[in-house]
Amino acid sequence: MSVTSVVGLQWGDEAKGKIVDFLTDSHAVVVRYQGGNNAGHTVKFDGQTYKLSLLPTGILRPGVTAVIGNGLVVNPEALLNEMKSLTDRGIRVDGRNLLLSDRAHVIFPYHIVEDRVFEQRRGDHAIGTTGRGIGTCYRDKAGRTHAVRVGDLYHPESLRDKLKDIVAFKNLTLKALDPSLEPLNADAIYAQYQTYAQKLESHVVDTTAWLHKALKQKQNILFEGAQGGLLDVDHGTFPYVTSSNSSAAGIHSGSGVPQRAINRMIGVVKAYTTRVGGGPFPTELHNEIGQHIRDVGHEYGTVTGRPRRCGWFDAVATAYGARVCGVDEIAVMLLDVLAQLDELNICEAYEIRGERTTDFPSHVEDLEVAKPIFRKIPGWKQDITGARKLSDLPAGARRYVDTIVELLEVPAKFISIGPDREQTILL
Repeated sequence: MSVTSVVGLQWGDEAKGKIVDFLTDSHAVVVRYQGGNNAGHTVKFDGQTYKLSLLPTGILRPGVTAVIGNGLVVNPEALLNEMKSLTDRGIRVDGRNLLLSDRAHVIFPYHIVEDRVFEQRRGDHAIGTTGRGIGTCYRDKAGRTHAVRVGDLYHPESLRDKLKDIVAFKNLTLKALDPSLEPLNADAIYAQYQTYAQKLESHVVDTTAWLHKALKQKQNILFEGAQGGLLDVDHGTFPYVTSSNSSAAGIHSGSGVPQRAINRMIGVVKAYTTRVGGGPFPTELHNEIGQHIRDVGHEYGTVTGRPRRCGWFDAVATAYGARVCGVDEIAVMLLDVLAQLDELNICEAYEIRGERTTDFPSHVEDLEVAKPIFRKIPGWKQDITGARKLSDLPAGARRYVDTIVELLEVPAKFISIGPDREQTILL
């Protein structure tokens, strides 16, 4: 039995979707365990491109059950729209191949309004949220009093009373923060969400119980992380992080499956580094090379369309992500993007206030002053998108991957040299 996890080791956008899609053929179940519709991944399947956000990548494969676990926060409207976008293209999405946890928390319109108001008031200290109510929903989850779970949608009387109390409180808070806002209507929200509940009812189950039955039946299960380990609310570059455990630490809490059940942990790394939103980024390139990487790598957000910040590969940050997630192997993605550069740099250490270190700092104040210490590697100036085995790669490209492996102390099992499935070298 194979129970595998695919997790990003950087600040997200590592092209995890391609590796998940690649592995799905050998797994019967694919599980998302955290995040919401702030995450996004692009998958090429049967000659078509799909942009997914809430739906696990496995939904594209016949015979695979896609599971949205309890650790997610779910905007029902966004989920239904995403489901429809697939059914309109002939992809089957029904209560047999898509399961939604009754313990997942629900995003409401007030979460989205709160998110945007809070971010505006932070001004220059904005975190860089997507404005989709993810963090504010997770905040209500932790606070408990104003939290609503998917299962609560099917207890209409208690839900109606709860929403009246919540919306009254939210209106008071929001009015104080922005007097120009129109008050939210609890009855309208209730009516709208009852419609969503009816449409989603065939998908809603206790996914924790379902997954434990799948384990007993020795089904192969694949866990699909969203975002990346450096955005983890506990282990990332706090406060410039997401609101959930986006490292491997989130698997158990977000699915109910014990960590020890996983027998293969794959860490996905981009051959360079990107991040979206605020926060320190030691290897960021504010020059034509950074723009070149952005353009060639199409580094614009799947969800927001925002241009991603681009820089050299940061082995200090990525090795930290690998340690926190406990990965057995790595997949090096988008190596082809670097093919046109004369010289490449990999950050092998930081200098922080005159001291050299390979430890990733706990506090952003230290990361903000970290100066990258680079190892220079000659470029290979050769198109590698047609390579199908390691020996097809030029010596410079092999040396670059070997350096990443050396600094992360984890073997590479996949090298991606293009967006299509066949553009993947297995080691």
